[in-house]
Amino acid sequence: MASLWRVEARALLALAVPIIAGNIAWAGIAATDLLLLGRLGAQSVAAGALAINLFNALLIFGMGLVAAASPLIAQERGRRRHSVRDVRRTVHQTLRAATILALPAWFLLWHSEAILIALGQDPELAREAGGMMRGLQWALLPFLGFTTLRNFISALERPLWSLVVMLCAIPFNLLAGWALIFGELGFPALGLRGAGIASSLSSTFLFLALLAVVMIDRRFRRYRLMGRFWAFDRQRLRAVWSLGLPIAIMLGFETSVFNASAFLMGMIDRDSLAAHAVAIQIAALVFMVPMGIGQAATVRVGLAHGRADHAGVGRAGWVALTAGIGFAGVTASLLIVAPRMLVSVFLDLSDPANQRTVALAVSFLGVAALFQLADAAQAVGAGALRGIQDMKVPMIFALFGYWAIGIGVGALLAFPFGLKGLGIWLGLASGLGVVAALLVLRWCMRERLGLVGSLAETRD
Repeated sequence: MASLWRVEARALLALAVPIIAGNIAWAGIAATDLLLLGRLGAQSVAAGALAINLFNALLIFGMGLVAAASPLIAQERGRRRHSVRDVRRTVHQTLRAATILALPAWFLLWHSEAILIALGQDPELAREAGGMMRGLQWALLPFLGFTTLRNFISALERPLWSLVVMLCAIPFNLLAGWALIFGELGFPALGLRGAGIASSLSSTFLFLALLAVVMIDRRFRRYRLMGRFWAFDRQRLRAVWSLGLPIAIMLGFETSVFNASAFLMGMIDRDSLAAHAVAIQIAALVFMVPMGIGQAATVRVGLAHGRADHAGVGRAGWVALTAGIGFAGVTASLLIVAPRMLVSVFLDLSDPANQRTVALAVSFLGVAALFQLADAAQAVGAGALRGIQDMKVPMIFALFGYWAIGIGVGALLAFPFGLKGLGIWLGLASGLGVVAALLVLRWCMRERLGLVGSLAETRD
C-alpha cells in the first residue's frame, strides 16, 4: 500500500513541477510589467494596479471557464486512455466558450475609466488606468486561448512545452515593455499605454507559439486540434459551461475580493495602493507553487475518477494537499524573515519618496505570511474537488468566505476601527482561512457525500 502512495507522489511531482514553473513564469511576465512601471514612479504603479486588477477580474473569470477542459479531458483519458475525438471536441468547444466570453468583456474594459471613477477611484489615476487598458484589453482572448491549450497538454500529463513557451515570453514581454513604455528601439514613449500594448503582444505570442507546438509535436499532432474546428457540438459546449462556470465564479469571487481590496486601498491613499500592488505581486509569485499543485491535483484526481478508482482519488488528493501545505510553511518563513529584500525588487528603498510605501508593503507581507497555509489549502483543495467535478458547493463556500468574511472583516477593520490597509489585509487572511477550512472538510467528507461513491466500492 505504501508503494502506491510513493507512486502517486512521484506522478504528482512529475506533473506539478513543470506546471509550477510555468505558473512562476506567468507571474514573472506580470512582474516585469510592474517592475517597469515602478521605474516611472509610485503613481504609475498605482494607476497600473487599478488597470491590471480590473483586467484580471475578467481574465481570471475566463481562466476559470476554460479550466473545465482539464478535468473533462482527464476524466475522458481515465475512461479511455487513447481517446482522440472527444478530447479534440472538448478543446474546440472550450475555445468557443472563451470567444463568447471575450466579446462582452472587451466592451466593459473599453470603458474602464468610467468604471473606476464609479468605484470611487481618483479621477487622475482612473484616466491613466483607462489609457493603459485600451492597449491591455486585447490580451484577453489570446491568453484564454493559450490557457486552453495549456490545460490540454497538462491533462495529457505533458506540461513541459507550456513552460518553454512562457519562459520565451518573459524576455519578449520585457523587451516589448521597455521599448513601448520608455520609447526605445525607435518606438514612441507610450508610458502606461505602452505597457498595455506590450502585454497584448505577449499574450498573442504565447497563444501562437503553443499552437505551433501542438500542431508540430507528434504527441499532440495526433489529436488534430485544428481539424473540423468549425464543427459545433452543443452538448460538449454545454458541458464546458456547466463545469467551467462554477469554477469561473469561484475564481471570480477569490480574485474580485483582491481586486476589491485594491479599490479599497485606492480610497485610503496612493501610498497604500502602491504598497498593496507590490505586496500582492510578491504574494502572487509564491502562490504559484500551491496553485500549480492544485492544477496537477485536478488531473491526477480526474484520471482516477475516470477509472472509478476511488482509493486512487483519495491518494491523489491527500498527496497534493500535503505537498501544497508543506511548501506554504517554507514561503511563510521567507515573508517573515526577508520582506524588505523582496520589496526592493520593485521599489528603490533608498528613495525618500518611497519610504512610506515600502513600510506599508512590509507590514502587508507580514499578514501575507499568516495566510500562506490557508491559501495553499484552499488552492489545492479546490483543485482536488475539480478533479471529481464538484464545484457548485465550493462556489458557495467562496462567496461566503471571500466576500461575507474577507471583505466584511477587512472593511470593518480598515475604516471603523482605523487600521486602514493593514485591516484590509487581515480581512483577506480571515476569508482565506474560512474557505480553506470548508474545502478541506468537504474533501474529507467526499465519500459520505457520495461525490465519488461509497467506501464499499473503494478498491486498492
